[in-house]
Amino acid sequence: MPQRHLPAELASVAEPGGDARLSAPSALRNAGPITALLRAHAPAEGRALEIASGTGQHVLAFARAFPGLTWQPTEIAAERRASIDAWAATEGLPNIRAAIALDATAPGWANEHGGQDLVVLVNLLHLISTQEARTIIAEVARALAPGGRFVLYGPFLRDGEATSEGDASFDASLRASDPDVGYKDDFTTIDWLHEAGLTLVDVVEMPANNLAFVAHRAPET
Repeated sequence: MPQRHLPAELASVAEPGGDARLSAPSALRNAGPITALLRAHAPAEGRALEIASGTGQHVLAFARAFPGLTWQPTEIAAERRASIDAWAATEGLPNIRAAIALDATAPGWANEHGGQDLVVLVNLLHLISTQEARTIIAEVARALAPGGRFVLYGPFLRDGEATSEGDASFDASLRASDPDVGYKDDFTTIDWLHEAGLTLVDVVEMPANNLAFVAHRAPET
């Protein structure tokens, strides 16, 4: 997986973009739709954490679109942290912090990253195990400030079924490499969000058969 040991042939394709920058075709394709989704659900200001930021192309687009949010990108891979920082340097945006190392599948990380008004996670759950996915969601719930939002994007099964032959084939290839990984079910994911104490706000159909889940932590009363 991008944060640990997913075989390179199953990870996002990244090509040199000059200096330390890497370019992932999928990030170029989905940055626009995800930014549009965030416009409907993200707070205008506050702290935003992106888990598994990859090449850094997403957080660059998000920081442009939401200047009132201070964005903290994270990545476990050093070369991708370098790419994130290199992309940020191309525009000198003041609301992107330097990328930090974070394995979001490890329990306890919310202790150091609490008070987030927004957490964004793109294209990771299908690359990790069920237990790791549940750990991420539980830690996100703990990391959110009261009233904070969680936006989760990626490919999912729909009531246990893949939505296309291409998705079924990719899911099978993931499971062949590691039986513990693969597409997660949409209804099961909603259950995990609820079990973590989050309230589901919306489920949005996204391009290329992807889904986005939007959930929030209840405000303090």
